[in-house]
Amino acid sequence: METVVLLHGLWMKPVVMQPLALRLRRADYATRCFSYSSLANTPQQNARSLHQYLQSLPGECVHFVAHSLGGIVLMHYFHLYKDVRPGRVVLLGSPVAGSERASQFNQLPFMQTVMGKSTEQGLLGEVPPWSGGRDLGMIAGSRSIGVGNLLGRSTETNDGIVYVYETQVPGLTDHVVLPTSHSGMLISDKVAQQVIHFIKNGYFSLAM
Repeated sequence: METVVLLHGLWMKPVVMQPLALRLRRADYATRCFSYSSLANTPQQNARSLHQYLQSLPGECVHFVAHSLGGIVLMHYFHLYKDVRPGRVVLLGSPVAGSERASQFNQLPFMQTVMGKSTEQGLLGEVPPWSGGRDLGMIAGSRSIGVGNLLGRSTETNDGIVYVYETQVPGLTDHVVLPTSHSGMLISDKVAQQVIHFIKNGYFSLAM
């Protein structure tokens, strides 16, 4: 059985990935939800912890699904490590080009503490380029519902936190925009269907 490792985003815990993990298990994939500290550690440090975690994971094929900051952790992981088992990668609303909203929040009083080390080569930019050498898919959201709106509405298409253009990165195999919010991605049937389709085929479905 092929395994899918799921990574949560900023301020989150692995439990938020369970609805998507359940759908993956119903599609006959084994799942593991990787836990990391999004505030106390930098994305690079968390990538190194992920590497250690994977050492004890059985199987010849390992796929990855990561939400938001988790996708940035994976960008660091594949930049640091080349001898990685085959598999595909799907990112969900990951601001791999840097987050304008994170930059705005980071300038507010006390918010640097709230953002923690997630900003270092992470949410504020300077994320390593994609060098995974495998299929990489990105799902972005277009339903602008989220804390980002506290900073004002925008005419740019976004999921309430992350702008669609921030999810673009050289090396993407496929990119799709769905009518979902940043957090809504984790419980969306359409997102789950597209994730499973990409893992199986290496591209998103136009029919969904």
